[in-house]
Amino acid sequence: MMSEALNEESSPMPKLPIAAVVVALAGLADSIYLTVHHLTAEPVPCSIISGCETVLTSSYAEIAGVPLAAFGALAYFAAFSLALLAVFGDRRMWMIFGIVSSVMALFTLWLLYLQAFVIGAFCQFCLISAATSLTLFAIALISRFWRK
Repeated sequence: MMSEALNEESSPMPKLPIAAVVVALAGLADSIYLTVHHLTAEPVPCSIISGCETVLTSSYAEIAGVPLAAFGALAYFAAFSLALLAVFGDRRMWMIFGIVSSVMALFTLWLLYLQAFVIGAFCQFCLISAATSLTLFAIALISRFWRK
């Protein structure tokens, strides 16, 4: 029994859901920030690259009047919740986390394509969201293919 506990502690599995919780919280904060700015029509300060307003005011910035960032906030909250449940040992939630992070990654790739080739501009906050989504997907992949 003691050796099983040690194997679980040395396994990456408990650490990966914790990492996913932290990354999902960062994505949630970014998405909420963008949603609030969208709903208040307040311009987003773009200090690293130019193009935030071009992206955030494009026709792709909302679906049926709802800011795309609000959908992102929901997705990050779901990822956060699933990862947190996995931290406490619910492996089914970790499996669902893998599915959610895969969908998020695919949608992120689509949004990156839109920024690069359709809109022709990038938003630094959108790129942060892309990095967090792809990181969540990488965490799910690592947990899936990790071999002791």
